[in-house]
Amino acid sequence: MRAIILPQTGGPEALVLAEVPDPHPAAGEVIVDVHATALNFADLLQRRGTYGTPANLPSILGIECSGTIIEIGEGVSNWAVGDEVCALVSGGAYAERVAVPATQLLARPYNADLITAAALPEAACTVWSNLLDISRMAPGETLLVHGGAGGIGTFAIQTGRAMGARVFATAGSKEKLQRCMDLGAERAISYRNEDFKTVVLNETGQHGVDIILDNMGAAYLSRNIDALASDGRIAMIGLQSGRDAEIPLGRMMAKRGSLFTTSLRDRPLAAKARIVEGVRRDLWPLVERGDILPTVDRIFSFADMPAAHRYMEDGKHVGKIVVSVKERQI
Repeated sequence: MRAIILPQTGGPEALVLAEVPDPHPAAGEVIVDVHATALNFADLLQRRGTYGTPANLPSILGIECSGTIIEIGEGVSNWAVGDEVCALVSGGAYAERVAVPATQLLARPYNADLITAAALPEAACTVWSNLLDISRMAPGETLLVHGGAGGIGTFAIQTGRAMGARVFATAGSKEKLQRCMDLGAERAISYRNEDFKTVVLNETGQHGVDIILDNMGAAYLSRNIDALASDGRIAMIGLQSGRDAEIPLGRMMAKRGSLFTTSLRDRPLAAKARIVEGVRRDLWPLVERGDILPTVDRIFSFADMPAAHRYMEDGKHVGKIVVSVKERQI
């Protein structure tokens, strides 16, 4: 089969189209004939060699995809050959076929084609695990989403709105701020010329926000704590502004605040299975009802994967960047 492999870490040009052996399903797995995959910031970090534990090279990146089941492994009974699915994987989605634990499959939503379905699994699983599972978001609470125009951010804004939360979001350009508003944010805050802490405190009568979904890390931590309401929760899912920060424990304790640091890719299979089941139960009905829709910025062809990575690094996209394995660039 064809795959985009990473023989060595580096820039986008390090990604190489090559022929590799077909995967075979282990017990509990299926083989998905991949229709499309989507890019995530973790892919860029892995390609650069800066994502946690170094990957074994050569490696096939990609943590989500859509496609059709073409082979069933031993012990899999609730899926069939021909089922159209989207999936969360630990790697290997930049390929024409990939082995997927059956517990990490989601049926393609009936109102999404296979291209747009590829943009759903990672964002849905991240949002469910952080907003619904860890943070226990409830109707009437206030949510602040950092990076509101990104793949996770666009999904989180829609989820908050659909579940009755009051949503604020940060973004950069005027276009991205408007998209956040279009998706359901009550107030979009420019991180370029506004202080999100001041804005949310003023907009909430100095109460603060109940939940903060943060992809930035160190540079935002102090202001996040200041912007937090009593009994508030910070779910930190990224470290784009730095890895090391002092935690003002006194200010946290005064608010009875909670700080959670989470990741998705390196969780055990059982934990991922529980998250996917939560998405299937709590979020998939909202997707199929149209309350939450995949936000796709641009579609690249498979051979143009390096260009897709460059486009993501430019930071101008809104929502997800999808790579079509079966079709030419749109």
